[in-house]
Amino acid sequence: MSASSVSRRRVLSLWLPRLPIDRIQRFFGNVGLHKSNDPSIVVIKDNNALVIHALDEAAERLGLYIGQPLANARAMCPDLRVFDADVVADAKTLSDVADWCDRFTPLVALDSPHGLFLDITGCAHLFGGEAALLRTLVRALARQGFAVSAAIAGTSVCARTLTRQATGTIVADGEEAEAISRLPISALGAGETITTGLRRAGLKTIGDVAARTPSEITARFGARFSTLLAHALGQGDAPINPRKPLPDYIVEKRFAEPIATDTMIAMTLSRLADTLIASMEKQGKGARRLEAAFFRTDGVVRAITVETGRPVTRSAVIDRLFRERLDALADPLDPGFGFDMVRLSTSRTEIVVQEQRDLDAHVHDNDELAALIDRIAARIGGKRVVVHLPQDTHIPECAVLTAPAQHHLAAAMQAEWPARAESEPPLRPLRLFDKPEPIKVPFATVPDGPPHQFTWRRALHAVVRVEGPERIAMEWWRQDGKQLTRDYFRIEDAEGLRFWIFRDGLYEGECFDHDGKPVPPSWYVHGLFA
Repeated sequence: MSASSVSRRRVLSLWLPRLPIDRIQRFFGNVGLHKSNDPSIVVIKDNNALVIHALDEAAERLGLYIGQPLANARAMCPDLRVFDADVVADAKTLSDVADWCDRFTPLVALDSPHGLFLDITGCAHLFGGEAALLRTLVRALARQGFAVSAAIAGTSVCARTLTRQATGTIVADGEEAEAISRLPISALGAGETITTGLRRAGLKTIGDVAARTPSEITARFGARFSTLLAHALGQGDAPINPRKPLPDYIVEKRFAEPIATDTMIAMTLSRLADTLIASMEKQGKGARRLEAAFFRTDGVVRAITVETGRPVTRSAVIDRLFRERLDALADPLDPGFGFDMVRLSTSRTEIVVQEQRDLDAHVHDNDELAALIDRIAARIGGKRVVVHLPQDTHIPECAVLTAPAQHHLAAAMQAEWPARAESEPPLRPLRLFDKPEPIKVPFATVPDGPPHQFTWRRALHAVVRVEGPERIAMEWWRQDGKQLTRDYFRIEDAEGLRFWIFRDGLYEGECFDHDGKPVPPSWYVHGLFA
């Protein structure tokens, strides 16, 4: 394939210049409050003074501007409505807009604080071309209450520059330098210091700067600005950083009339699952992590994720897992005025290994167990369904590792646990406390011996039988000597209750006060025997 036949990257830059004030006004509209016609601004603290952070169109017509002190703005407009900036809420709103933009391309990157990059290479024809895509996106966001500026170019820097000065521009491949040559240098966003320096040098437009040699620009303003200028002129480009990794497989369904019923949603997911499985089957793969995204007409996007313990190769399994997940949602799927697009994607796949399943009952049992775990995990969450794996350590609380069952079922079934001696009582309790609980021991038979009695949870227990001690030294090469040696005892009290207790530290060997004198070690109960 020749280099000329490979299409170069196309980037759509989206800028929401009034995002902070648009967010507030959209909130008033959502809660049913009347929108005032008074000019509105958002202020933020800068150098211990409140300055304008964002303003609406009415305030801009009065001559107010971003960075203007609030006191000056109030002097010009006494009826000004003032709101405090909330950068966290603004970032959340920008993230929500980015989620909505996933309908056009899965490669969406943040251009903070109020912009986005969309890599539309190879997908513009799905929306009638770049011009139609641009119009569709801008009009839809405008209906959602946002002021929007957008442009398309071959590099992200060029597209971003055009959104600030020439919204709606679509630059053909190779024409980036001509498209931005007449724009002011401030459109590059290089910073106030560099912009002021360029103006003092008599360079007012990007074309003026581009006319100078790169070495001259680099020597005066640094390599970073020189690289930024080259990218703006279409001479190479830095890759954008998408918010989400590109799915392995993706299928979607768009609707001319939005859907809102559970029946239509279930039917759509089922059909998409059939298409997804057919695509993966051609390459011998199965899905391990699936995501269903529901795009509402008002811009809200809801994503539901399920994971599986084994690669899924049947659409009925996907359908059942998503039904379980949707039924268990604490926040039900609200269609609002309806979903105009539903997408099903898989971000993790594995090659399916064929197994003999007709005569091997063990394989069938494993399949049924894995399917049951997937269904329970879809309903209550994968982190709540766990298996226990043995660890090669003598430290009691580290001898067992708790791991998600979906990802460690095979290891759990093949794990080998220490064998228990027949007709002998267990040496350790089956379950230990999350943290050893302290007990009060008034005295012991000898400094290294067991106690005669102890108090646990405000109850006094008289010791009648003792087995031990079992001495366990901590892993000094990992603990830096901070952990003390433990002596464990199996204790039975007068009422027949059996405890597993230990003394933390050796008397006159590890337990000393600040003056270096030996002190009694502490005692703990670590578990109970059945």
